[in-house]
Formats: sequence, C-alpha cells, structure tokens
Amino acid sequence: MTTLKSKLQDDLNVAIKERDELRSSTLRLTLAAITKEEVAGKEKRVLSDDEVQKVITREAKKRREAADAFAQGGRTEQAEREKAEGEILAAYLPQQLSDEQLQEIVAQAVEEAKAAGAEGPRAMGAVMKIVNPKVAGQAEGGRVAAAVKKLLAG
Repeated sequence: MTTLKSKLQDDLNVAIKERDELRSSTLRLTLAAITKEEVAGKEKRVLSDDEVQKVITREAKKRREAADAFAQGGRTEQAEREKAEGEILAAYLPQQLSDEQLQEIVAQAVEEAKAAGAEGPRAMGAVMKIVNPKVAGQAEGGRVAAAVKKLLAG
C-alpha cells in the first residue's frame, strides 16, 4: 500500500524527469509543507494520509486565494499560474461535493439538530458538529458554513 506522501514523491520524480517545471515546483512546495508539519511540535512524526490530505487541502486553498488576489490586482499571468498549481493539487484530493449533495447533507443535519432540540440561528454549532465529519475533505469549511446559515435562516 502506497501512502499519499510517497505518491507525491513518486509524481515529483516523474515531473522532474519530464522537465515539467510547474508540476515539479508545486509538488516540491507541497512536500516541503508536509515535512514542515511533520517536524512541527516537540518531536518528529510521520503524518497519516488524512493529515497529509489536510496539508494538501490547505496548500490548494492558498493557491485559490492567491489566484484571486493576483486577478484582482491585474496580474493575470501569476493568477493563471496559481490556478494551475491549485488544479495540480486538486488531483490529490477527494472529489468535492456538488452544491446539491452539500444541501442534502446539511438538510439532514438540520433535521437531526432540531430533533435534538436545537433551533434557529443558534443551532449553527450543533449543525456544524453533525455536518463536518460527513463532508470532511469534500467541501471547504466556508462553503459548508454558508449552506448551514442559509438553511437555518430560511
């Protein structure tokens, strides 16, 4: 069984051999972020695939935000590069939920929270506790929170 980190390293080696500068630099930065996470804290540890996935998700989010910032600043060339790096990283993440799938999961969670006695906008925390484990890695936190807020308000 290969781990996600070893897959990243294998893909980096292939990208270097193929002289794919964009892919190799993206994978290098991601592996550096993973290594940094491994040595953070009091002692070195090996990250699980789930933890590696969280690092990749964080790196992909950074790329999306940077692409938006560059686009707003009129620097389209850098925005395109950041977007391309984000797409490379997205290949290592689980398939994202569609809006319809997310709405369905949130609706079920709202019903569960109401059954437990939570009501109105103050039920947000209770609903998020139910939703987050179900959508872990498949939807960004901000997107989930917006869907929950919309359903609780309306």
